[in-house]
Amino acid sequence: MNPVEFFFNKFGITVSQIERLLAEALSKGGDYADLYFEYRINNSVSLEEQLVKSASKSVSQGVGVRVNVGEKTGYAYTDEIDYDAIRRAANVAAHIARRGGALRPIAVATAKPSRDLYSVAPISEVSVERKIELVKEADAVARSFDRRIREVQANFLDEYKLIMIATSEGRLVGDVQPLARFGVVCIADADGQLQIGRAGGGGRYSIDYFLNTLTPRKLAEEAARQAIVNLDAVEAPAGTMEVVLGPGWPGILLHEAVGHGLEADFNRKQTSAFSNLVGQQVASELCTVVDDGTLPNRRGSINIDDEGNDSSSTVLIESGILRGYINDRLNAGLMKAALTGNGRRESYRHMPLPRMTNTYMLAGQDDPQDILRSVKRGLYAVQFGGGQVDITSGKFVFTASEAYLIEDGKVTAPVRDATLIGNGPDVLKKVVAVGYDLQLDQGVGVCGKDGQSVPVGVGLPTIKISELTVGGTK
Repeated sequence: MNPVEFFFNKFGITVSQIERLLAEALSKGGDYADLYFEYRINNSVSLEEQLVKSASKSVSQGVGVRVNVGEKTGYAYTDEIDYDAIRRAANVAAHIARRGGALRPIAVATAKPSRDLYSVAPISEVSVERKIELVKEADAVARSFDRRIREVQANFLDEYKLIMIATSEGRLVGDVQPLARFGVVCIADADGQLQIGRAGGGGRYSIDYFLNTLTPRKLAEEAARQAIVNLDAVEAPAGTMEVVLGPGWPGILLHEAVGHGLEADFNRKQTSAFSNLVGQQVASELCTVVDDGTLPNRRGSINIDDEGNDSSSTVLIESGILRGYINDRLNAGLMKAALTGNGRRESYRHMPLPRMTNTYMLAGQDDPQDILRSVKRGLYAVQFGGGQVDITSGKFVFTASEAYLIEDGKVTAPVRDATLIGNGPDVLKKVVAVGYDLQLDQGVGVCGKDGQSVPVGVGLPTIKISELTVGGTK
């Protein structure tokens, strides 16, 4: 489906109307304006206690109008995709960012994204009955995995989003952005001791992905396995020790502890631990970190960002040297830096901000097993739960949802309630080994910033950190 034609045909919007709306937005002296059109269909099916607890469908639509004057932004939105409603929003945004000016003509021309990363049949067209079959299958598989699995929750979420962006610089471009996620949670019970296991994944795929690759069986067995493993976990050790992070989802620590600090708005305002460090060493020479929105079908990938710019692959840290930041249009202009295609927003109700897409560390040359064998006493963190990060100081606290002791080079007992405490830039400098086993997560990441949530991806090879504080109970 051509998204520009969709908005024109469904709502009667024309190019001449868009040009007049942009002129209205700039009528009070704005430097730049854009219109963000969105039409979204969301579906969800959830199962709990072996019952389908909900099956819902919702449709949302609207337009956001942004006007920039220097560092100042005026923003207004409307839930109606109608010329008069958008004109009123444009007038409000113009007044918020007013500097004094007059109407001037704007001309726009239709463009196409340079990539087509996720041309798939929309899951929103799959029947709710078929999705219910999938969550029921996950429930049955998890319960048969081990008699100690007492409860299973399964949910299937999908959305079909169309966007169109028109800018005062003359660009008119759209994108169709499908997205789906399947999640399973298992609760294991051993004589009143309860432990949880979680598994999930997805991306910008068709239903075939969940039938043939990331199947209900695979997710259910993984969630059940984690819950059972944690039943036998011992108390986590406490103190400073060597820590090995497993591949894949542990990249969430990189995303939170480092990635957010590399977003341009924090660095322009001098509130990041990485401010003014471009060209300097901020990590071990073994570390190269990229943000890449161009990976096919990945959860964090986008053909265009929410400002209408093509996505890109951006090297943030190269062999330990900070090369640059993640930019949106506003911050790139103010910092005189190149656009990276990272202007993202939760919906038409929100202004775009510099946000990550798929952020990961490139693979190294070390054998993951050799990395584990090199540890005398330490912790092997395989999965992570929640965490907190202070962008200004770089300090973080993360909880490992699945972790193991390493004793004399061998992975031994699972541990519970282990937390990792450190400082993002400091931790990167203590990376002493990087495995060749880079993995991206299965597609569950949701990133929050300034009250907005967007889908993201993370990734990591096995890495060894020479020294990190582990918070435990013994």
